[in-house]
Amino acid sequence: MWRGLLRGWGGWGRLCEFRLFNSLGNCLKDIRFLLKPTYTDSRALIIGINKYVSVSPLEYAVNDAAEVKQILIDELKFTPENIIILLDEEATRNNILKAFHNFTQDHVNLDERIIIYYAGHGHTVTGFRGDVGYLVPYDGTVNETSSLIRWDEFTRNAELIRAKHMLFIMDACYGGLALTRSPSAGSARFLDDMMLRYSRQVLTAGKGDEVVSDGGGPLPEHSIFTGHLINGLKGEAATANGVITAAGLMSYVYSKVSNDKNSDQTPHYGYFDGDGDLILKKPELSVDINDAGKDNSDRLIIIPFPEVIINEDGLKNKIKHVKTLLSDQKSSIQLHDFFVNEIRKFVGKNLDDYYPLQTQYSDNELQSRIEKYQTSINDLAILSACMAYWGSATNLQIMQKIIVRSTDGFDANNGLVVWLKLRWYPMTYFLYMVGISAIASKRYDSLATLFYSNLASQDTYSKQNCFALSVSTAMLELQRMDIFKKLPGHERHYAPMSEHFYKILQPALDDLLYLGNSYQQYFNEFEVFWGLVVADLNTQAGHGNWGPIGRFGYLSRHGDNSPLRKLISDAKTSGVNWAPLQVGFFGGDLDRFIKVSETFDRSVSGMNWF
Repeated sequence: MWRGLLRGWGGWGRLCEFRLFNSLGNCLKDIRFLLKPTYTDSRALIIGINKYVSVSPLEYAVNDAAEVKQILIDELKFTPENIIILLDEEATRNNILKAFHNFTQDHVNLDERIIIYYAGHGHTVTGFRGDVGYLVPYDGTVNETSSLIRWDEFTRNAELIRAKHMLFIMDACYGGLALTRSPSAGSARFLDDMMLRYSRQVLTAGKGDEVVSDGGGPLPEHSIFTGHLINGLKGEAATANGVITAAGLMSYVYSKVSNDKNSDQTPHYGYFDGDGDLILKKPELSVDINDAGKDNSDRLIIIPFPEVIINEDGLKNKIKHVKTLLSDQKSSIQLHDFFVNEIRKFVGKNLDDYYPLQTQYSDNELQSRIEKYQTSINDLAILSACMAYWGSATNLQIMQKIIVRSTDGFDANNGLVVWLKLRWYPMTYFLYMVGISAIASKRYDSLATLFYSNLASQDTYSKQNCFALSVSTAMLELQRMDIFKKLPGHERHYAPMSEHFYKILQPALDDLLYLGNSYQQYFNEFEVFWGLVVADLNTQAGHGNWGPIGRFGYLSRHGDNSPLRKLISDAKTSGVNWAPLQVGFFGGDLDRFIKVSETFDRSVSGMNWF
């Protein structure tokens, strides 16, 4: 309404609208009440320079620019007349700045997106306040800064452009970029809400002290950076629903270029203003403002975390850092922030977009997903094991946050059952790793937090949606399908899931805690606790006495020396002073524990293991 009224007043109205935009921009760019969750138009400035007057030539910059232009037209539905392309001698300093400033004119509306792409040389000059980044135009000379284009000429003048979203993609390296990584990877954002927020985003091929490769990328006759950019724009950076956001594209390109075997460069990306996200592609995206709002269901998007290779030394350094923070009670805030970042990494690597739930089942796909899930959770699980073993009671709130945030969104039910339930695999890995560590240090308060933490949203036993129960319910479904028997070496095992985790966790836990031969004892004791806790929760809810039975089940042939009966005996001997009861296990009620455990023991003993 405001926009229509102001536009109706002609030039003076456009001035009022622009001043209102700027005024609101100074208040955190909160112009959502003026905007629509769509784009009225899309514009681009594409620059590619192979030949320079005074600088060494490049080979593929023009190819890069031409291909990006074509993708904008073919894939992202930009109209050709809205794309300005400047190649070689056309890309003078004056022409580039003139084309850029053309976006400040009245024909550009609020609900627009603008992409600036540059392929060419970058240059960095060190000043008193740090590095200053420059783009080198066709007629530029690196020894004469007045002939170059300072990067901040774009950033400063971007505030004159009304378009709500701008994305700068620079296939060049230079310093002096002050960017904010926000929203953080692993964060959840509503897609339409991002369309209602102002943003200025940047993705560059490298930093000021790096050399950007002009070739050798994944595509012939394209640079490494733009080769991966092209793949991302063509769909590799899309979610399972076909959505490509600027944040998702930047994360994708960062991951691919950083880990490319031919690359010595690390892309730089983030925001220099705003907190929205330019939407490059979504299936229902319309350029007609009148179509906005037809779909009232906003889509929640998880910002992907860049897949940066972390070597063994990297994990060792993180373990050392966590131990240092745990040893100082004054470091609780730093410890919290450290784990929040690790949670974001895990969440960003475990999106359903990366593990499609509709994919047809195969044993190879199963093994591939399990391997990827293990890799994604390993660091967070080991670092949390440190906290369970060496931490204090004040750290338990962090443990709860790890569990709750890492399981967000697991209540979806649209997909193949095996893939839906397998999403719980990494958290099962986490449960074992952290639980065994808590048992090894006799930190029953840590174990209780691990088992009894209530999840944010699950549909299982609404009032009994604690972590231990939710994991066991998901794993039960997989065991009924004999999924773990499909893993190599577990075809004939009585408790294949238990044996699987028994083998894969031992090396990491021994390296971390030096458990030696005690590992088997701690593993069995953990599984007994887990089985009894779930059996107790089911009993209290009126769902029978079932609990997960691991390898301790077939060890019941050892009679009173079996892991389960030994635990029951220890509890009876200690009575009400038994340590687990003191921290709230089984409601702190010894009689309740005895009743549940003896019933559970009869169930385990009655199973035909042989």
